[in-house]
Amino acid sequence: MKVHGAVFTTASRKVFACLYEKELDFELVPVDMRAGHHKKEPFISLNPFGQVPAFEDGDMTLFESRAINLYIAHAYEDKGTQLIYHGKKMAILSMWMQVEANQFDPVASKLVWELVIKLIFGMTTDTAVVEVQEAKLGQVLDIYEVRLGQSKYLGGDDFTLVDLHHLPNIQYLMGTQVKKLFDSRPHVNAWCADILARPAWLKVLAMQHNN
Repeated sequence: MKVHGAVFTTASRKVFACLYEKELDFELVPVDMRAGHHKKEPFISLNPFGQVPAFEDGDMTLFESRAINLYIAHAYEDKGTQLIYHGKKMAILSMWMQVEANQFDPVASKLVWELVIKLIFGMTTDTAVVEVQEAKLGQVLDIYEVRLGQSKYLGGDDFTLVDLHHLPNIQYLMGTQVKKLFDSRPHVNAWCADILARPAWLKVLAMQHNN
């Protein structure tokens, strides 16, 4: 298996975390995004949209991190952490995966851009945008607080893909002023502490440090 990506991107990190949870060996093929290699051949043949990561498993080539992780979870169901359910429980999990993709991620990604990425590149943070997105994230986390008071994880009583997909953005936001939004909600706070301490995620962080 090969992952063509960059260790600092949230999408690549989702796939790394999934592979580590499944205890699968893979090769990282670094993509130099600063040099624009994600917009050129040979990478563009793997993902015509020019976004990392791209994934190869034998004759299977995929892009879009959530689709890659669903493939890994199903194709290697007998390995490592289960990450998915079956039957009615999978329907509930799928619903919360949609929530992550459509409600949490757009807001969290904008905050990561304003509070993390812009600072890295010496750009000025737009405080008005941050204020609006913080309010939106607070509304999402209010719903999470209720859900996590009913089950240990968002998809149910087991750690699954929906929790995993939150990890990259939460990790970045925990180093910013937005941390208070997670800390102030007891169930959300406990959930964050739990998932951020998973051995597979710690391997992702070590991977970034080493690269």
